[in-house]
Amino acid sequence: MDIITTTASRIYKGQLKGNTGEEEILVWETFPHVALMKTYNTDYQVADSAGTATAFLTGSKTKFEVVGFDETIETGNCLSERSATKVYSIIDDGIAVGKSTGVVTTARVTHATPAAAYAHSPRRYWESDADLTEEAKMNGCIDIAAQLVQHDLQVVMGGGRKSFFPENITDIENPEKSGKRKDGRFLTQEWLDRKRDAGIRAKYIWNEEEFDAIDVENTDALLGLFERSHMQYEKNRAKDVAGEPSLAEMTEKAIQILSKNERGFVLLVEGGRIDHGHHEGVAHSALTETIALEAAVEKALELVDTEDTLVIVTADHAHVMSMAGYPTRGNPILGLVDVPMGDDGLPYTTLAYMNGYGFRRVNESFHENGMRPNLTGVKTDDPSYIQDALVPLYEDWEETHGGQDVAAYAIGPMAHLLHGVQEQSYIGHVMKYAACLGDNKDHCQNAGSILAPAALPILLVSIIALLSSS
Repeated sequence: MDIITTTASRIYKGQLKGNTGEEEILVWETFPHVALMKTYNTDYQVADSAGTATAFLTGSKTKFEVVGFDETIETGNCLSERSATKVYSIIDDGIAVGKSTGVVTTARVTHATPAAAYAHSPRRYWESDADLTEEAKMNGCIDIAAQLVQHDLQVVMGGGRKSFFPENITDIENPEKSGKRKDGRFLTQEWLDRKRDAGIRAKYIWNEEEFDAIDVENTDALLGLFERSHMQYEKNRAKDVAGEPSLAEMTEKAIQILSKNERGFVLLVEGGRIDHGHHEGVAHSALTETIALEAAVEKALELVDTEDTLVIVTADHAHVMSMAGYPTRGNPILGLVDVPMGDDGLPYTTLAYMNGYGFRRVNESFHENGMRPNLTGVKTDDPSYIQDALVPLYEDWEETHGGQDVAAYAIGPMAHLLHGVQEQSYIGHVMKYAACLGDNKDHCQNAGSILAPAALPILLVSIIALLSSS
C-alpha cells in the first residue's frame, strides 16, 4: 500500500460512489501526522516483507527474507542463529508487561509480516517443518508455525491451516488437499492445550459460522485459520465454501477480546492481499483490498479512544504500479487514458506495472503483430484483468516490490513523533516509546508525563498497528 496505491484506491472509492473520485479521501488521510519511511533492507536496495516488517515491529533493520534477527544473521543459514542477535517486536514487549496482544491478517498467519511479530527465522519461507532445509533440520531450527503455538499471543486470525496439520490429514474445507507437516503434529490442538493448561479460555475456529458464534466476554484467546493458504480476496469472499470473516470483522473481534485487559493491548492488523494483488498484476485486487483495509481502520477507530490509543497506518514496502498519462478528471481509474493515445495510435491504461505477468500479453502481441496489444473495447476494469507490464522477469516471476518510500499515518499519543523522512525502523522506536515499552521508559516515570508505565495499544495496516494504553 504505497502512495500510488493509496491515490488510486482513493479515486476508485470515490468512483464507486458515482463521483469523479479525485476529491475522495481515505480515513487515514485524515490523521494529523504523516511521515515518509525508507524501506531498504540492510543488504537489498528494494526490500522484501520479512526485513521491512522486522524493521517497523522491532526497531531494527535487517536482511532480505529474515524474520526477527538483526543483520548479523546469514540468510537461510540455521547454524548462524547461534551467533546472531535476535530482535524482539512490540508484541513481545507488550506481553512482557502484561498487555494483551494479537495479530490479524488476510494472508497466512505464518507469512512474512505477521511472522515478524512473534518468530525468529533466518528464512521467512520456513513456515512449516516441511519447508526446512536439511541444514536447518540438522541444526535444530524451528519452523514459524511451531514458534507461533509456543508464543503468548492471545488472538491470531488469518489463513495458513496447512502449516498446522500433518500431511496425511485432509483439509477440512478442501478435501482434495491436505496438511503439510511431516512431523505428525496437530499444532492447533497444541495451541489449545497450552492455553487451557494455563487457565486461559481459548478457542480454535476455521469458518465464518464459528467466528460469528464467538462470545468475546467468555473468550480470552482465539486462533482462527480460515483458509488452507491465504484468505480470499474481499471480492471473492462471498463465494468461499465455508465462509470467512472480513478484515474489518476480524479487527473488531480482536479488539473486543484484547480490550478487556486493563493494562491495554497491542494489535497488528495486516491487509496482506493488497500485496498479492500487485504481485499478480491485477490492480483491481490491490485497490479493492485497500478499500477493505480502510473498513478495518474505520472499525478500529470506532472501538478505541485515540486519547489513549496510538493508531498507525503504514505499508511494509512499495510496488511497481504506475499511474500515468493525462486522463481527464473523473476518467475511470481502472480504465483507458482518454487523451491522448500512445504515439503508436493505441490506447493504454492509467494503471500499469513496470514488470510482472502483464508482459506475457505484450510480448505475444509484439511477436504476432509487431505492436502493443490493442485495448480498444477491452474491459480493463474487469476484476481479473491483468495490467500491461514492461519488463519480463526470470522464469515468469510475479511483479516485484518497489523501492520508493512509503507513508506512515498516525493519530493518538505521541503520534507527532512521526514526521519528516525516517528510516522504517523508526516506527518501532516510536511505538515502544509511546507505550513505555522496552528500554526507553524514563519519560514514563516523570510526574508530568501523559503516559503511564503500563499504558497504551497499537495498530499497523497494509498494515494498521494499534497500540492501546488502557
